[in-house]
Amino acid sequence: MAGGREICLTLIGFILICLKMVASAKSAPEIPTIDQAYSKLSNSITVEWATVPGATSYLLTAEDGDTVIETMVANSPGTVMGLKAATLYEITIRSISAAGRSQASPPKQAKTVLAAPILEVSSPSSDSILVQWEAVYMAIGFSVSIMRANGLGSIWKENTTNTSLTFTSLEAGTLYTIKAYAWNANGIPGDDSTCNQRTSPRAPANIQVSFDSGALKASFSWALAEGAFNYTVMALSDSSELTCSTAFSSCTISSLQCGTEYSISVLASNDAGSSKSSSAVTLKTVACAPGRVTIQEDPPGHLSVAWSNVDLGDYYVVFVKSDDGLEVHCNTSLTQCNFLSECGFTYFISVFAYNKAGQSPLGDIFNYTTAPCCPSDINPVLVSSDRVQIVWSPVRGAELYETKAVDGYNMVECNDTAPACTLSALECDTKYNITVYSFSEVRGSNMSCTPQFITTAPCSPEIKNVSRDAFSMINVHWRSTNDDATYTVTAQGEKGLYQCSSMGESCTMWGLPCGSVFSVTAVAETQAGRSLPSYSVPLETVPCCPTGLTVTQITQSVINVSWTIGRVAQTHVAVLKSHTGQSKCHTHQNHCLLGCIICGINYTVTLKAISATGLTADCSYQSYFSGACCPLGVKLYRLGPNGIRIYWQASRGSANYSTDLYGSKGIFTCTPNAGLSFCDVTEIPCGDVYTVMVSPVTETGLKLTFCPKKIYSVTCSGSTLGMVIYRGKRNEE
Repeated sequence: MAGGREICLTLIGFILICLKMVASAKSAPEIPTIDQAYSKLSNSITVEWATVPGATSYLLTAEDGDTVIETMVANSPGTVMGLKAATLYEITIRSISAAGRSQASPPKQAKTVLAAPILEVSSPSSDSILVQWEAVYMAIGFSVSIMRANGLGSIWKENTTNTSLTFTSLEAGTLYTIKAYAWNANGIPGDDSTCNQRTSPRAPANIQVSFDSGALKASFSWALAEGAFNYTVMALSDSSELTCSTAFSSCTISSLQCGTEYSISVLASNDAGSSKSSSAVTLKTVACAPGRVTIQEDPPGHLSVAWSNVDLGDYYVVFVKSDDGLEVHCNTSLTQCNFLSECGFTYFISVFAYNKAGQSPLGDIFNYTTAPCCPSDINPVLVSSDRVQIVWSPVRGAELYETKAVDGYNMVECNDTAPACTLSALECDTKYNITVYSFSEVRGSNMSCTPQFITTAPCSPEIKNVSRDAFSMINVHWRSTNDDATYTVTAQGEKGLYQCSSMGESCTMWGLPCGSVFSVTAVAETQAGRSLPSYSVPLETVPCCPTGLTVTQITQSVINVSWTIGRVAQTHVAVLKSHTGQSKCHTHQNHCLLGCIICGINYTVTLKAISATGLTADCSYQSYFSGACCPLGVKLYRLGPNGIRIYWQASRGSANYSTDLYGSKGIFTCTPNAGLSFCDVTEIPCGDVYTVMVSPVTETGLKLTFCPKKIYSVTCSGSTLGMVIYRGKRNEE
């Protein structure tokens, strides 16, 4: 059922086609006639024909037995494109109008020409171009020509049956146009192939090298090469290869290695390739910075700098700069330099190697700090028995000072950042070896500092005894262990200061005021200084002797001794002493009555002043003569009506006397001549009662009034001569 339907549809289609053909035959244009068909290009055939009236276009058909290619064209000639090279085609043409198309023309055969060779062009050298191609189908030979692309010059043409050809003796760096085609056995040329090729440039000439030793880079320049688009500089060493490229006539290579010898060459290149290398130029860079640098200071004040040898180093320069800005250097072909150095400086040391290229790069900068300076002006500002204070000027490089005092067995030390030290707990009168070492954290202590000898002040003496002799001398004794010391003893009190000195163990003071309290100390002194004072010992001098001692005769056997109390005297002992004995009294008052005095005798008067502590001052005074004894047998005799003679009898020795008569009518006195024992009073009124006293007179004229008084009555009647009536004694206090 289904198969019958398909047969029916096929039949209908065939009938429709036949009907169309019948309609076309009635109105189609004429069939064109091909005049000629030829091939100029390997992929096309050109067809020429006579124009068909009424035709608006033409349909060209090319068949090779395998493929059919149709092309619509407007008029003659027309070309069928997309054909195979060297292939025989059968060509037909149809004319086309609005009414339809004609039948195909009678066929005409035409063959496409050979294909153009596919060229591969290169420039193996600056004066040659190599042209290569693959074999072309149906070709038996090839024709290749070359000329300058700018049209100047001649054309060079070569025929060959090979598939390659080299043109030589060309100009370097020049653009050439190459044209090639193949021909067949009939000598008909095929398509040509054209390309341009530039010859490679020549190697650059006149290479110049400029080396920057500081930056370790080199700049290269050269003369421009014809036709070169780019230049490449190669720096080759045993261990590396460095390059730089540029389109100009110079370039720079950085990051060169120190101590390296480079071979420098320059290549010019363009689209054809590179030139040969230029003649190599040798570049020696600066030497590397010397390594394994060692610095030693031996002996102090001399720096030795050593280093290892380096490649390409012709000589070495060592720069040494101190931290105060001063710089010195040394130039040597060896690997060691010596410098003078100073203490307390930090030196910055750089070692450079030199050659014709210049100075090596900066290597490590080494710093070396010398030992700090030793203090030189050590001055003791205080030296006592157990301490020494010293000062000095600060020195360079010292961060700390170590002070040590050694006496042979013991050591005392102090550390301080200040330029001063107080050494304490020292032994007195001891010689110490004192050294001040300067210290820095980098270098440690400078152990070469010179010691200084300082002796401490002497030990304090110990007062053992203070004594007095009979002459009021003060003797002081002490004990001390000092060598060659002078001792000064000082007694100081309210009355002043008194001293004595000695190099022994005692000395004597005199002239200390009485009645004073002193503090007695002793001090030892040597060239090293003074000791501390000894512990004080109190000293009390004897009381002062009283001044103004007065001896007053009270009675013939009693005298009164009085005085002004001296300093610190608390009691006194008064003594009157004669060949007959002595009389004394002990009192805390300023006077004393002494009895049992014998009249008319010289006495020695002494007074002892005694302090509260029992110190006694023996005070001697001039002798005292006790008053003359009172006369005995005093009698009055009348001498006329108005005269009286007083008569007495001296009791012991010779003495002067004075006679006084006291009456109501007056006092009458007479003084006899020396040696006489009577005295006359004239013009004395009678009829009165008189008190008569005959008194001894001292050598000073003092009248002693302690003798007994007698009363006499002088009458006016009776004989003018005779005794006066005695009325008795008069008692008076």
